Amino acid sequence: QVQLVESGGGMAQPGGSLRLSCVASGNIVGVINMGWYRQAPGKERELVATIHTVGTTNYADSVKGRFIISREYGKNTAHLQMNSLQPEDTAIYYCNADVIPSGAIKQKNFWGQGTQVTVSS
Repeated sequence: QVQLVESGGGMAQPGGSLRLSCVASGNIVGVINMGWYRQAPGKERELVATIHTVGTTNYADSVKGRFIISREYGKNTAHLQMNSLQPEDTAIYYCNADVIPSGAIKQKNFWGQGTQVTVSS
């Protein structure tokens, strides 16, 4: 069974920083893509940032220059460093990953349970 577990959410003031982490655990052969999505109240879930196993990154325009996604490949872990936070960054942040489980023929997509990020003065 594969699980994605997020940590690091919480509250920050405008202009502040938070760091999210996501660990993929279980019987895993490999992790291809890892990424973060977010969903604000009353809005659809949207892409924040992704990072491929070869290191290629992709960011939403709204977070470019403020957020940095990174990976620890040997630990199946991804981090999202969020700087210059704004109230509009308030949302539940979900980790997402394309994982090759042990015994599987192809990769499968998994979601974490989500972690709340609130930016408010």
